Amino acid sequence: MNDSPSQTCRHSGPPQGSANGFDIVDCQTCGFRHVLPMPTAEQLVEAYRHEYYSADKPLYIQRYLEDIEWWNMVYSERYDTLEAHLPAQRRRLLDVGSGPGLFLEHGRQRGWQVQGIEPSVQAAEHSRSRGLQVANVFLSAENAVEFGRFDAVNLSEVLEHIPDAPAFLDVIYGMLEPGGLVVIAVPNDFNPLQKAAVATQPLKDWWLAPPHHVNYFDQQSLPALLKRRGFEVVHQEGTFPIELFLLMGDLYVGDDALGRACHGRRKQFELNLKRAGLAGLKRNLYQKLAELGIGREVVVVARRPLEQPHFPATDH
Repeated sequence: MNDSPSQTCRHSGPPQGSANGFDIVDCQTCGFRHVLPMPTAEQLVEAYRHEYYSADKPLYIQRYLEDIEWWNMVYSERYDTLEAHLPAQRRRLLDVGSGPGLFLEHGRQRGWQVQGIEPSVQAAEHSRSRGLQVANVFLSAENAVEFGRFDAVNLSEVLEHIPDAPAFLDVIYGMLEPGGLVVIAVPNDFNPLQKAAVATQPLKDWWLAPPHHVNYFDQQSLPALLKRRGFEVVHQEGTFPIELFLLMGDLYVGDDALGRACHGRRKQFELNLKRAGLAGLKRNLYQKLAELGIGREVVVVARRPLEQPHFPATDH
């Protein structure tokens, strides 16, 4: 992890909310929403190394495996996108925050050479039990050189946790071969459907989750940040707008059983489109969602340009 941006520059912007002793601002310096004060890297290390899966998400790996058919559909689409933008001989991938390793496993089955980085002890051990190469560390500017360079880097539900997201993207840029791709998925927070749910239902801003989530991106701010760091955006889409269930009266926030039921209906919807031969229609629909600023996640694929050198815009 990198040092907190609050240690090196001033942050200010309109307040967006508060939770757990942290304020969230729409930072005019950084161009995206984040918490203040920003936790230091040291404050987060122990939580992610030992607590995140055992305490905060004790059923995470179990549920991941229960959803494997759906996840493999998601992963297949992600790899399809990468393969559409890379020559056939470029198939070396790094998954940062690789969790239980199922994205790596899917890539290995497709013929990719895969490597993972996962700070959680439990998740890294699970990955290794499946024969995967996964380093149980935090990626940093200091250790990045040890991993070498890759044709693609996956950051799924990672960037919202990073104290200095711009500097972290610079590390990723340096780990990519020229022309290489990064695929990033983050929560689409403060999106219009979330705001509608808060305005019409007995709900507060449930998506605010510091200190684990320190950054809050949307369909505009993430691609803009990538462009400022020197990347070229080649693909963007949303994911299923799960907040629709809230607007239809299924108040799953804080109700684990109802939340799983709503997720199950979302899975069934997407899998049935695939079984009906309409997977392409679903992807087109989700690209349109991104244009409207909605979808539960922001998914962006961006390229490191072939030309050198790298001179990103200064965010701080």
